[in-house]
Amino acid sequence: MAFPKISRRHLFQGAAASALAATVPGHAAVAKDTVVGFIYVGSRDDYGYNQAHAAGAAALKKVAGLKVVEEEKVPETDAVEKTMESMINLDGATLLFPTSFGYFSPHVLKLANKYGKVRFEHAGGLWTEKDPKNVGSYFGYIDEAQHVAGVVAGHTTKTGKLGFVAAKPIPQVLRNINAFMLGARLANPNATLQVIFTGDWSMPVKEAEATNSLVDVGVDVITCHVDGPKTVMENAARRGAMISSYHVNAAPLAPEAHLTGAAWNWEVLYPRFAQMFVKGETIPNFYRGGLKEALVKVAPYGPKVSEAARKHADDIKAKLTAGDYIIFKGPLKDNKGNVVIAAGIERGQTDAELETINYLVEGVIGATS
Repeated sequence: MAFPKISRRHLFQGAAASALAATVPGHAAVAKDTVVGFIYVGSRDDYGYNQAHAAGAAALKKVAGLKVVEEEKVPETDAVEKTMESMINLDGATLLFPTSFGYFSPHVLKLANKYGKVRFEHAGGLWTEKDPKNVGSYFGYIDEAQHVAGVVAGHTTKTGKLGFVAAKPIPQVLRNINAFMLGARLANPNATLQVIFTGDWSMPVKEAEATNSLVDVGVDVITCHVDGPKTVMENAARRGAMISSYHVNAAPLAPEAHLTGAAWNWEVLYPRFAQMFVKGETIPNFYRGGLKEALVKVAPYGPKVSEAARKHADDIKAKLTAGDYIIFKGPLKDNKGNVVIAAGIERGQTDAELETINYLVEGVIGATS
């Protein structure tokens, strides 16, 4: 796969920036403004993962003393290393947000060892004490919003069959699937959730095929965890299913079919981290937050959501926001009948076990491998 091209912007700034390459570690000496770089694996207007991060980058552009540079459609290969080095050496970036999961290892870790005074903030990676101290891992408990959306789906389904189009069976995805299912069963104990994994983050053809196959077997509410949910949302609505959006509010794509959804709120976190960096404050190497910290949000309810569903979902959302509610608690079985959380055990959002989930809960139709 070809490496991303160096843009005209990079070429224009290259002559001036090259003289500063050796002094990049000291951001105060590099440029008048602190340069912050954002890297996306897909398009910035994908109605999904990348658009949510780009909205956070847009919030930074309004902060005085910061300059934002961006690169989109950078694959999870050593291409991202070239993009990061371009931002560091040509643009003078000293704070980087490589936003895709696959960027972390080995690419971010490799560059962090090479550029010890540049700060690398990665979305979703599992930073440990063994990793470079100039690397941070941040993410949001978006499973909280998915859980609330599951409650709405459980109230709304008429067939009792829900559908989930997912990219890969990694812990963050499995956690979302399970939280959605557990929410749905609060409203409809007999509901099932059929999952189809496409194999990668952006597979529009497979996403469309998966959506159609779910509708074909009677699924009437569909959600997803892929980078660009637009294909899933539009195809599901076209086929008469209701939709629950992910990453961003997808109501504009199908206003009548949209129930609610789980959305990111990076506009809160990115300015916070950037200002900490500029002030020389320590950014946590491992940071997580949910509804309470306003890193995630529940999309507005659509016209087809009943009052009972709204009341139930609002109640769960309020408890999650207050920290008075546990999604994952025992006794809990996986969809093979194995007990994965014993009776009396509660796994709160900060429990490290939830970062390594490798199972699908009871009621989910599908397999992790």
